[in-house]
Formats: sequence, C-alpha cells, structure tokens
Amino acid sequence: MTTAQTQELDVQPTPLALLLLGREADPRSERGVECPGDLPSASDPDLVARARAAKEKLGDKVFVLGHHYQRDEVIQFADVTGDSFKLARDAAARPGAEYIVFCGVHFMAESADILTSDDQKVVLPDLAAGCSMADMATAEQVAECWDVLTEAGIAEQVVPVSYMNSSADIKAFTGKHGGTICTSSNAERALNWAFEQGEKVLFLPDQHLGRNTAVRDLGMSREDCVVYNPHRPNGGLTAEELRAAKMILWRGHCSVHGRFSLDSVNDVRERIPGVNVLVHPECKHEVVAAADYVGSTEYIIKALEAAPAGSKWAIGTELNLVRRLANRFAAEDKEIVFLDKTVCFCSTMNRIDLPHLVWTLESLAEGTLVNRIEVDQETEAFAKLALERMLALP
Repeated sequence: MTTAQTQELDVQPTPLALLLLGREADPRSERGVECPGDLPSASDPDLVARARAAKEKLGDKVFVLGHHYQRDEVIQFADVTGDSFKLARDAAARPGAEYIVFCGVHFMAESADILTSDDQKVVLPDLAAGCSMADMATAEQVAECWDVLTEAGIAEQVVPVSYMNSSADIKAFTGKHGGTICTSSNAERALNWAFEQGEKVLFLPDQHLGRNTAVRDLGMSREDCVVYNPHRPNGGLTAEELRAAKMILWRGHCSVHGRFSLDSVNDVRERIPGVNVLVHPECKHEVVAAADYVGSTEYIIKALEAAPAGSKWAIGTELNLVRRLANRFAAEDKEIVFLDKTVCFCSTMNRIDLPHLVWTLESLAEGTLVNRIEVDQETEAFAKLALERMLALP
C-alpha cells in the first residue's frame, strides 16, 4: 500500500513485519508479541515424550484445550477439543485446574480468562497466535463508529451483536451498550433477540456471518445491510444510508473462510459428481448461497458423522480440521476434500506447534508461569455481561 493510499484510508501504518517476527509488542492487538524463552528445536525427536512427561508431572494442575483448527501434533495432547466458546466453558467447568493451556488464538484465551475463576491462570503457548478477523475491529474504531451512529441520530435504536471471534475490548463494548455475543451456531437466535431490543443491529467484526444470518436465516434482503468501513470517514456511509439500514455490518472477515469463492464451488462440483458442499457461515454470501449445507464447526463434524458411507463432501473451512475429518472417516468410505484447490491453513492458529507446547508445559512443570493471558477487571465485567446475555438467549 502506498503512502497516499494509507493517508486516504486514514490508517496508521503498523510495523507488521516486526510484529510477525516477534520483535515488537502490540498488547491491544491480536497480532504477535515476543515469546520469551528458548524453544526446543522442532527437529528434536523427543518432543512427544517431553510433552507427555511434563503433562504427567503437572497432573490435574493443568487442563489443555485444543481448538479444532490446531495441528495434529498439538491436538493429541488436548484434554478436550471444540470451538472457541465450548472450550472456554469447558475450562470454567474445571475449577480445580490451576493452569488452563489454551491451544488456540488470543481472543479464545481471553474468553477463557473471563469465564474462569480468578485463581486459575490461562496460558497461550505462543503469544503471536492471534486472529486477523479480531484485529479488524479495535476498541478505538468501534467507539468512533458509535459516535457516527450517535451523530446520525440512531445510536439509541442500535443493539451491538459481536461474534465470539473478537477481542475482550469489543466484547466489553458490546456488554456496555446493551448487546450480546454470538457464535456461528446461535447467531440467528442472537439477532432475533437483538431486534426485540432495538430496530437495528451493529454486527461485529465478521460481515459475512452477519449478512448470511440476516439474509439466509431472518429473510432480510441484502439491501437491508450496509458495510461500515472503519478506515473511511463516517465508515464510508451517509447518515441516510445508516438510517435506512437494519444491519450495520463491520468490514471484517476471516482470512481462511473469506478465500472460498463461487468458482471453488462450481469447480468441485465439476470434478466430483454428486459431491455435497458444506461450508462455514463465515464464507462469502455467494458461497453460502451455492452450498448444499451451511453450519458451524460443530455442525460440520456432526454432519459428517451422520453422513452415509460412500458419500462425497467438499468442506469450506480450515484445512487442519478437513484433513483430520478425511482421515477419520476414510474407513467408512466417505470422500472428504477441501473446497478450494489451494491449500490454506490458518497461519496464526498454526503458530501453536509442538515446540511451543513443550516449552509451555515444561515451564509450568518447573513452576514458571509463562504467557499468561489476563483481562483487566473492568473489561472483564462488561465482557462477561455480554457473554451472560448470550447464555440466557431463548
């Protein structure tokens, strides 16, 4: 991006290269910060044995959570697997565990810290494991958006609904302004609740999940939705456009699910006659509209479990999970392929590797607390309020 383009978008340049290399800290971002300590070599043949030994030494003091998108080498050490909210609740249900090692990304570890007790310590094996989607909405940007809605005279009509894939700051903003959190499984219920509270919804930070839920599940038109771009003055919208909209979608997306295209769907149908296309609702609207089935990560797993032998499936979600499911159901003669021809892992999720996990477990076993994720009390209180509203959804 040129300097002129940066100025036009009103964006402050960020030293991304330095962040990715772990040489600078950005504590209010999902992007990486320095990971202290000496990691064991990835070529160490004893890594699996070392992880087992450290975990056994810790015993019930440690509880390891593994998100579905994690590498196989890491997921084998998880006490439970699941999506981000399920894992956070699993952690809260284990009050006896002193250490919660979250093999996922930063916002997930924040959610676990919010839901667990004060004497439990949540640890992220690599602090550089962030989420590009969560990074697309900062507290400052969302506060500015609310000012724009206020100036347009509609803030009192707007209920914020934030996706689980957001920072603790955004969850706190949501709680403070009378909104709720949602997951990809309960987004429809969350929006129905929100429209009972107000006339409009500000949906953060994934525009695709918001649009797909509003149009596909609630029967709205695409014209009912506008996209707020935080890098443009007034979000790139006029006051009239904001007043006419029912859904104000934040301009954010998942870097993995956003790559699937209508061409991907058409191509796989040509290559594999009779294939069932099953995609995550974070995919673009045209992809969701062209798919046979749409659902959350847990929905995808259950659909494949229930699928008949010999059926064919093209899955539009993260590759680690797709590959794991393909291996799991191969014996049942279920053909499972990645929707896109181009291989694509979640790069930040994949930062949690076996060396980082070994380093984390061995440090904890030696009595050294590393990479603790802590949410401040005020942020935690409002974020928890938003999460509790979600738990109370009908």
